[in-house]
This record gives sequence, structure tokens and C-alpha cells, in this order.
Amino acid sequence: MKAKINNFEVDLSKPIDISIPLTNTDANPIAWYLEKPEIKPVFFGEWTGSVKDGASTNFNNIFFNPHAHGTHTECLGHITKEFYSLNQCLKQFFFVAELISVQPQTQGEDLLIAKNQLEHLLKGKTPEALIIRTLPNLENKKHRNYSNTNPPYLSEEAAIFIHESGIQHLLIDLPSVDKEHDEGKLLAHKAFWNVKDVVHLNADARLHCTITEMIFVEDEVRDGSYLLNLQIASFENDASPSKPVLYKI
Repeated sequence: MKAKINNFEVDLSKPIDISIPLTNTDANPIAWYLEKPEIKPVFFGEWTGSVKDGASTNFNNIFFNPHAHGTHTECLGHITKEFYSLNQCLKQFFFVAELISVQPQTQGEDLLIAKNQLEHLLKGKTPEALIIRTLPNLENKKHRNYSNTNPPYLSEEAAIFIHESGIQHLLIDLPSVDKEHDEGKLLAHKAFWNVKDVVHLNADARLHCTITEMIFVEDEVRDGSYLLNLQIASFENDASPSKPVLYKI
């Protein structure tokens, strides 16, 4: 089925899902020192919410952390003292997006994505959303335990460049745009959202902008322009599990 969205013609029958499913198995990716998610039936006395155990329906509780357990989208409420909800900040869901593949550079013991790399790959383009696929694009991104592994991250200068380019939505296949152990500085988060003071939010902070982390883009999806549908759950929280879906333009 073809449709025109944002003046682009796309085939809605051919979605490219770049989210990672959430499971209660060891295959689920993990970050930030937590255990795997829990998905299990509700128990009321002798009643178990499972059809295989005799109930009429399956009735599960799910315990997870959106930041630690898979693909998630967050707003600036992730780093501010005042509460901001992703469900209130994100009100549009279709965006023109550019997918780029980047080999992080070595800097001391770290691997980081630098401003000059983004400038070179974007070639002056200023899409509404930027999707970063890091190289090598290993399959274990979908299952990895990132805790205490010092994954690659985005330099502050690169985040400033993204912000100043007018890019509103950043998607990346890492657990964070910032260094894992950074003493709470969160330089890339702050630069992207233009947050100068986490206690007293500046008037020009980017309330409507989002960061999506822990995506996975298969190798056969080529770099270039796409239509992005950024789907979230309606949680009143700084972050939500999300399902970013691409469509070829």
C-alpha cells in the first residue's frame, strides 16, 4: 500500500523495523548494571494468569527499565530536575531521516563519534532526524550486556553540531550518547537538548527533541534518506520503550 506522507511517497507494506524486541531471556540487551527484564503471570492465591496453567487468559506483569532494556526514546526530562514527560514533548511521529554509518575513532581508551565524521557523512544535509549506525555492525548489539564495557559514545562537539544543524531527533545503536562513566557530566545529552542548567531550565532548551538509543539497523539497509515513524508507548515518563520504523522514500 502506497501513501503520501510529508510530500513523500512511501510503500507502507514494506516497513524497516530498527527496534530491538524486549524479552525476558538472556538474549535481551542490558545496560546500566541491571538484570534482564521480567515477564511473568500474575498470581492471586492459587490462581495463575496463564492459559497453560488453567486460566482463561494470559495475564502477565512486565518489569523493565526503558533506559536499560532495549530500544527507547527519551526527552530532556531524562536529565532535568523538573519533570518533563516524553508523552507531552513528542507530538509528531513522522520525520524525514538520514541514516549514516560511522566507525568511531580511538581516543585514548575510548571510542567516540567526532564532529568531523558527521560533517563528512551528512554533506550539508539537515534532516529532521539522524540515525547513526556504528561500525562494525555486529549482531551482538541485539543481545549484548553493555554494563562496564565502556561502549563508544558521541563527543560533545558532535552533539553541538547535531543541535546547531537543526536535527530534532537523534537515533543511535548504543546504550547512551554519552560515555558510560563520565562523572555525571552528560555532555552530549546536554549539548543536544541545549540544556545549560538542569535545575533551572533555559528558555531555549529543545523541549520537542528526542534521543533514541539501542536501535539496530541491519546491514542490508543502505545509508541514505528515509521516512521515519517514531512510535512510543504513552507513558508519562522521561522515556518510553519505542519502535522506530523506516520507509524507503
